[in-house]
Amino acid sequence: MTLAKTLCRAAIGVEAPLVTVETHLANGLPSISIVGLPEKAVQESRDRVRCALQNSGFEVPKRRITVHLAPADLPKQGSRFDLAIALGILVASGQLPHTQLDQLELYGELALSGELRPVNGILPAALAAQRAKHHLALHPDNLAEAGLAGTINLYPTPHLLNLSAHLGGRTPITPRILPPPTPTNQQQPDLMDVRGQTHAKRALEIAAAGRHNLLMIGPPGTGKSMLANRLPSLLPQMSHTEALETAAITSIAGQPLDLNRWRQRPFRAPHHTCSGVALVGGGSNPKPGEISLAHNGVLFLDELPEYDNRVLDVLREPLENGTITIARATRSAEYPARFQIIAAMNPCRDGYYGDGSDRCRCTPDQIQQYQNRISGPLRDRIDLQIQVPALNQDDLFGKTPKGETSASVRARVQNAWQHQLNRQGCSNALLAGDALEAHCVLRPSDQQLLAEAIDKLGLSARAYHRILRMARSIADLAEQAHIQSAHLTEAIGYRRLDRR
Repeated sequence: MTLAKTLCRAAIGVEAPLVTVETHLANGLPSISIVGLPEKAVQESRDRVRCALQNSGFEVPKRRITVHLAPADLPKQGSRFDLAIALGILVASGQLPHTQLDQLELYGELALSGELRPVNGILPAALAAQRAKHHLALHPDNLAEAGLAGTINLYPTPHLLNLSAHLGGRTPITPRILPPPTPTNQQQPDLMDVRGQTHAKRALEIAAAGRHNLLMIGPPGTGKSMLANRLPSLLPQMSHTEALETAAITSIAGQPLDLNRWRQRPFRAPHHTCSGVALVGGGSNPKPGEISLAHNGVLFLDELPEYDNRVLDVLREPLENGTITIARATRSAEYPARFQIIAAMNPCRDGYYGDGSDRCRCTPDQIQQYQNRISGPLRDRIDLQIQVPALNQDDLFGKTPKGETSASVRARVQNAWQHQLNRQGCSNALLAGDALEAHCVLRPSDQQLLAEAIDKLGLSARAYHRILRMARSIADLAEQAHIQSAHLTEAIGYRRLDRR
């Protein structure tokens, strides 16, 4: 037999299209050619495969070897195809039987000794293989991640010789089916640790209840970062589907996947010096950025005005669409980016404007220039905009009672989430169109109140809709079927940056 076919999968965004590795032996000068739009790492696999076969005791055919990665117009990158190419050469040269390969997908980078190394992006491939009812042969270190896909046979393969002995019928490998791991309860920072700031805690609860974006403005040391870091303790665990989506993005990005916390919502906090590519993703081989790694979770932007304006403005489209498309000359990739922004900033460069002291030395023009670093369209997309004042001495020295624990607030948030899912099937932050009109009905007096607010504050249509969504979340926290005047008034009060 001079033709063999093995199976693998490429990585295109969060998709894993099937790749058939066709290997053909022909007469001619000994060589290995790889075709089918391979990038540099794939082209180099011919040298890794040749050395791995020789050091494992196999014969590299002294013939012209052509390896075709089909379909030919699909970009192939990475070292994941090494094992499939090596098995194709062995089967085409008759050193291994061709049976058992029709439903077996092969993944792994080959060391020159023939040992296998784990590869990134296994979870999307395992999910696609599970839907196709295929089996997987891969490095043991990839087993736990692939096991998240559910009922799929996994063949742990630490060395090329192990798989060849299995296919030859000498030493069968027992397939394994790993159940998804049970998440463990990890200790998280508790909201009770934050002294005072009752108003900010209330805004944080509303943000958690409706998946709303939140901006906190206040002097240094008022607890803005502490509040943001405690938001994950208020959020319910992800559903199984959400957890798989987020884990797949983490896998593609090559980030470590903590299986003990894989159902916890991600919390990403990039430094303000990060680039636009680091934030939204990119590169010649498009990779997910921070906004995709925060999918189904929280993106915390501390010192918001210190970010480059162009970096912040790239967030505008993902905030509306929930996806980010990274287009390059030769390829493009689309990643999900349904995240919740929590941001913090000082009111001025010195940080003390409006705190009642004389420590701020900024001029009015400097204050306005500092606050204008956040563009109007981005401000418009942040639902809650609140002031976080300096702590008084009673709060600072612990003379006032401690606030609620995260567990008690999370119970209300979970209840509000359940109301939203039962009513509209999504969070209030995603309400739009007919659903927004159907579930955010106002009484005539409240319509007049909102009309006056729009006139006085100069609200945009987007801000109007965000106020309605916030009011709906406040009503859900109060377990009210309809929006009341108190809910609407509170929602309007959270649009601080709209005040003239």
